[in-house]
Amino acid sequence: MHDSTFRMDQPIPSYLIALAAGDLAFRPLGPRSGVYAEPSVVDAAAHEFADTEAMISTVEQMYGPYRWDRYDLLVLPPSFPFGGMENPRLTFATPTVLAGDRSLVSLVAHELAHSWSGNLVTNATWSDWSGNLVTNATWSDFWLNEGFTVYLERRVLERLYGGAREAMEAVLGRRELDREMAGLPESDCVLDIDLTGRDPDEGCTLVPYEKGALLLRTLERAAGRERFDAFLRSYFDHFAFRSITTADFLDYIRRELPTGVDLDEWIFRPGVPAGAAEPHSDAFTRVEAGWPTDTREWTTHEWLHFLRSEKDPDMARIDREFHLTESGNSEIRHQWLLMGVQRNYEPAASKVEQFLCSVGRRKFLKPIYTELMKTPEGQARARSIYAKARPGYHPIAQATIDGIVLQAAHS
Repeated sequence: MHDSTFRMDQPIPSYLIALAAGDLAFRPLGPRSGVYAEPSVVDAAAHEFADTEAMISTVEQMYGPYRWDRYDLLVLPPSFPFGGMENPRLTFATPTVLAGDRSLVSLVAHELAHSWSGNLVTNATWSDWSGNLVTNATWSDFWLNEGFTVYLERRVLERLYGGAREAMEAVLGRRELDREMAGLPESDCVLDIDLTGRDPDEGCTLVPYEKGALLLRTLERAAGRERFDAFLRSYFDHFAFRSITTADFLDYIRRELPTGVDLDEWIFRPGVPAGAAEPHSDAFTRVEAGWPTDTREWTTHEWLHFLRSEKDPDMARIDREFHLTESGNSEIRHQWLLMGVQRNYEPAASKVEQFLCSVGRRKFLKPIYTELMKTPEGQARARSIYAKARPGYHPIAQATIDGIVLQAAHS
């Protein structure tokens, strides 16, 4: 045993302090980036994240220098409940993004972008004199972290992988936003959400992410990309290493970049205002043209769009031709298994237990358990699966799924 020390000179709010320990190996990705993972995973992770250094340089070209010295990634065990967590210098990442073809590395672009939007400039987080979190002045501004970061993430994807890739991800995000808002109260469909007396996790919907990004996309269209990029760079410089509120952002943009966009409507009123800069994907238009005959070059995003846009899918035919029940891509597999539960397609539904016992990411767990709980037969199955899977879930995931399965079972 030996003592070790760690020093970081850059300030960061205390909600982003994390420690990891384990049998870890390291692979460099560039002069200031690398990946840590268990020895059995590290080479696959290094292959998947090979574009990390290019991503760092891309954001720097647009929005100024990376100010945290190093950017490393740590691949967590399958029980990690999130896609990623933007801990400064060391992003924690789910292994479910290791698809083998780098098709899910938008997560890396997202967590890296937080090094500017969310870590360099954060939403305000502080406690009152008694040590209680002042939620209505803190997590209400969560969209300043996530909306900006989704916007930056997609600008990185556009530069590195082309406009078609960015457009597909933006369209998928936009449609998921509509789907989620349809099930939320209007008061939760605003960017400046009131979380007084509530668990801040209740504000962690797609609204701060996708509606926030759509606002920035709309501001970019109104100002022009060159002017908007200059504004964002000045914003990051002006507020560097500070926590700000929505009011601070509004004061700054109204002074530095008046655009005519009704910011109050976007931020304080529910829904998406008319005139938003809606994304469009030509690739998705081709997917919708008819039954696919050649999917060899399809991306994850085309598969997801195909599956979600089928109004009355022929599950057996899809499985027979495309073998999705055996897909190794976590996003595609999750969507397919969810459809299998919804439509009682047994070949897919029979794989649900295996999937739910092997991943701990809430994004995948919550929809499937929710769908299972809609029928008496599904409820019994959900309880049976959860009894086996729960010990392997992170406490955050346990709390979420407890509310779906256990509380519903006792109500």
